[in-house]
Amino acid sequence: MVGFETNDDAAVYRLNEEMAVVVTADFITPPVNDPYLFGQIAAANAISDVYAMGGRPLVCINLVAFPSKKLGPEVLHQIIAGAMNKITEAGAVLGGGHSVEDDEPKFGLSVTGIVHPEKVWTNRGASPGDILILTKPIGSGVLFNANLKKWVSEEAMEECLVIVSSLNKKAAEVMSEFEIHAATDITGFGLAGHGLEMASGSGITLEIDLSKIPIMREALEMYKRGMNTGVNRYNQQLVEKHLRFEKPLPAWHQEIVYDPQTSGGLLVAVPENQGRKLIDSLHNSEVKKASIIGHVRPLQDSIHLVFK
Repeated sequence: MVGFETNDDAAVYRLNEEMAVVVTADFITPPVNDPYLFGQIAAANAISDVYAMGGRPLVCINLVAFPSKKLGPEVLHQIIAGAMNKITEAGAVLGGGHSVEDDEPKFGLSVTGIVHPEKVWTNRGASPGDILILTKPIGSGVLFNANLKKWVSEEAMEECLVIVSSLNKKAAEVMSEFEIHAATDITGFGLAGHGLEMASGSGITLEIDLSKIPIMREALEMYKRGMNTGVNRYNQQLVEKHLRFEKPLPAWHQEIVYDPQTSGGLLVAVPENQGRKLIDSLHNSEVKKASIIGHVRPLQDSIHLVFK
């Protein structure tokens, strides 16, 4: 049902009229030094792809690269324990895994879930008039980099870590009661990159209000101070021919839309008459940072993203 043609978040294969399987894999390098927290973030990041397809995760397989000659087994145990915490919270099980020797730790999951064939979400299908909703703030990429130089306050970093280690489970459960025209999760390509995938796949333009985008505390400040990530420039090059800023912004402020996320939120397009009700339902279900960030418009020439 869904393959690699549209750069979607996971593959979907129909088994019968009542069930399809959702299959994905993702792994990352450590954004933090705490191995337990690393495991939590990596697991939440991987499982999110199933939620972005409207699915329910069932079985996870560990994907491990580990420098066993440099780090002791207790470090790996803590990574796995952190992942297990999120796998259990998601209602899934751990079925094993595979490891290789590597100079740098890397960890993630292969995740298999299920979804009803008629309730699959993809990143195509957004229609003019739809409301755009984002469920988590952005800015983790620059905060992780700035934290290496001790630029970020303890409070801002703690808030960031809570966000990126949180599952998108509750948001997906709430959204399952609504008419989702298109969905994706915001990860390495940033809001602009994943927004472009949705817009180009749907043949429309996303009009996003910069003032409505939820942004992690101190993220803009880090860009203003000159911090950046190694991915921002690549993300910008991917989208710049299809993107327009309608109001003058300093270059450092524009960087936030290219910021690569780890375990970011869900971006969904819903009918206009359901947007406010969905936001209220998300807020009532403890998805407090969810925000209406814009609208879907008819395609404007070759411009798929307009930031106003």
